[in-house]
Amino acid sequence: MKKPNTAHQDTTTATQAPTSGHGEYKVPGGKLVVADLEFDDGVITSASINGDFFLEPDDALADIDAAVTGLPRTVSHEEIAHAVTRSLRQDAVMFGFDARAVATAVRRALGLATGWADHAWQVLGPTPYPIAVNVALDEVITRQVGIGLRPPTMRLWEWNEPAVVIGSFQSLRNEVDAEAAERYGVQVVRRISGGGAMFMEAGNCVTYSLALPSSLVDGMSFADSYPFLDAWVMESLDKVGVKAHYVPLNDIATDAGKIGGAAQKRLAGGAMLHHVTMSYDIDADKMTQVLRIGREKISDKGIASAKKRVDPLKRQTGRSREEILATMAAVFTERYGATPAVLDEATLAEARELARTKFETPEWTARVP
Repeated sequence: MKKPNTAHQDTTTATQAPTSGHGEYKVPGGKLVVADLEFDDGVITSASINGDFFLEPDDALADIDAAVTGLPRTVSHEEIAHAVTRSLRQDAVMFGFDARAVATAVRRALGLATGWADHAWQVLGPTPYPIAVNVALDEVITRQVGIGLRPPTMRLWEWNEPAVVIGSFQSLRNEVDAEAAERYGVQVVRRISGGGAMFMEAGNCVTYSLALPSSLVDGMSFADSYPFLDAWVMESLDKVGVKAHYVPLNDIATDAGKIGGAAQKRLAGGAMLHHVTMSYDIDADKMTQVLRIGREKISDKGIASAKKRVDPLKRQTGRSREEILATMAAVFTERYGATPAVLDEATLAEARELARTKFETPEWTARVP
């Protein structure tokens, strides 16, 4: 697994700390911000903030450089952003970037935050596992990333049984009609991340997970991290003819309707899970019988019918689910230099055991009754 930013920092010996650093951050929907720094005795002695952004007046750039110069090398994201904000003159206007973007670029130059290219990504292709094992794999793989046993990983899900996966904090009885679930043979599993319920029959959804170091989203709010982590997905959807966009906080949609939603869980140890489920060919009638989609949730989105809340990818693209999955894997691989991988037996065994002792138990599934 690659170490953050070592290729961008100069060292004279293996024991000496770097004396300079280079960090870059592309603002989602905005401009590139670059930080070139020099260090001495644990302090930033020189800072050059540059990029393709816009800033008025011109000499306000010197204020930003001065704000960063003199900060300690252990400075937090918030401290950098506050220093930049305080230093700017009242008439300064920033276009395509802000103080938080500067802070991210500086943290990357310091080796305290990372970019996509700082990691050796792996892609795990779609192999069918029971839903409870899929949910358990999210936890196991993310913890492995956090302790350095595995590089950051994108995993495409596959499964064969009908299921509902509810969010960590959802009420089981409020979200799922138990009689309908039993009638249709739908298994109910609770995941570790928040967000809403997912109705998942074999072949009706496109689901993937990212297990990544938290340093990749260093300083980002939850709201900013969602579109940042799914930029590659938007490119993938574009390649199959879907013009998608984010609807804050965590919905992916087109002009025709919602495609799906994302959820996250940040774990102790410096790793986080980000996963998305998008509708491919959902049975809306069955979904609305199994899920208790309340009037409040529907009215909040200005939609008259629960059946119209999700617009499937099959109808929007006319392409097979397998083709969409292959496109996603190809885009992620090319964009981030990822390599294909196969899940090792030890990890799978650990996930199966976690599914048995946690995710398949009524104590976990009904922990919020």
